[in-house]
Amino acid sequence: MRASPRGLRSVACSLTLVWGAVACAGSSSENTIRFWGLGREGEVVQSLVPEFERRNPGIHVRVQQIPWTAAHEKLLTSFVGEATPDVAQLGNTWVPEFAELGALEQLDAALKGSTAITASAYFHGIWATNVVNGRTFGIPWYVDTRVLFYRKDLLARAGYSSPPTTWADWTVALARIKALGEPTEYGVLLPLDEWNQPVIFGLQNGAPLLADGGRRGDFEDPRFRQAFTFYIDLFRSGLAPRVSNTQISNVYQEFARGRFGFYPSGPWNIGEFRRRIPATDQDRWATTPLPGPTESTTGISMAGGASLVVFRQSTHKDAAWKFVEYLSEPAQQLKFYELTGDLPARTEAWQSPAIANDPATRAFGFALQRAVPLPQVPEWEEIAQRVSQYAEQAARGTMSIDASLARLDKDVDGILAKRRWILDRETRDSVAAASAGSGQPR
Repeated sequence: MRASPRGLRSVACSLTLVWGAVACAGSSSENTIRFWGLGREGEVVQSLVPEFERRNPGIHVRVQQIPWTAAHEKLLTSFVGEATPDVAQLGNTWVPEFAELGALEQLDAALKGSTAITASAYFHGIWATNVVNGRTFGIPWYVDTRVLFYRKDLLARAGYSSPPTTWADWTVALARIKALGEPTEYGVLLPLDEWNQPVIFGLQNGAPLLADGGRRGDFEDPRFRQAFTFYIDLFRSGLAPRVSNTQISNVYQEFARGRFGFYPSGPWNIGEFRRRIPATDQDRWATTPLPGPTESTTGISMAGGASLVVFRQSTHKDAAWKFVEYLSEPAQQLKFYELTGDLPARTEAWQSPAIANDPATRAFGFALQRAVPLPQVPEWEEIAQRVSQYAEQAARGTMSIDASLARLDKDVDGILAKRRWILDRETRDSVAAASAGSGQPR
């Protein structure tokens, strides 16, 4: 990364033990760090700042709330314009992109000197989302994965005392629920504009999704094909409606009516279900881990959520790291959970009665222990949208499964073309350098 005027402006820099690098003071004597929080989290985190400032006299935190819809572009623009915040909330799937750009500070040196944060204190799959090419670039802040919200009463009427745990048993249960008749029309709601479900089924079945070190698509792999076929068959058999989110007027109202028995979603919907479903129906719903192709794969889901990152352009890295450590404390994670409903990334926080005694969170805790990271390539967001696109076409019957997966792999190969070129060039350069060093002809 090229040197910037900011990096050259001061000759009075001090070495820091935490970072093992030079930390230059800003133009102001006041040690103020800027934190960018996304969406509601950016609003709520402000209430945690006073305690941090009380503990750390002389360090001030200025919080800026960024809408999720504008966050990605704003973060990229700030990096190009050398105006990044010191610390920011970053979606886990964005970490590889910003790491490859060289925008983020590597945190391994800081972690070696920290007793407050260790990898073992987090869900393994969630922590792994922040490790790119063996280097750590983020600290999980809150976690996200998918489980099934379901109607206990409908499942009981279908003859089940507990939720099914395998694809085969789940399919039978869905058919029995659908057979109950009005007002129940379907076994499960799987909005067609969501990529998560076919991808999770693939992860459950051991599909790698990408091949050749993330250079090419691998959606025609037999493991993903089997999972994709299972997903599409739920629509073909009429167990799931062929609708997108925009075609559903009110998912909570339809769930309360009993129009469908199951609905895969994330932890934010625990609060939404409690607020939006009538009080008379609150004892009729629950959560359960996603069924897997076998009993041993039950509950496997994707590792998601948001992490805390420090930007390389920050001139207050020590103070920024202290703020990351503070927000990572189990006590602060619990306060944040109480304010937002976002599930804590620290496993110690899950021992709190507020979480441990909440039946709705148990399925999430089980799934998070088995969460699998998504492919760590900067292009994943674009790839995910192509998965949704071709899954919808296959579900609606406008394209066969074979054609959908072939087109998907072709499109993904195109998306990853630049990545292949860069990685292949790096490989050639490394081989050439090794040959030159050994005196062997190239």
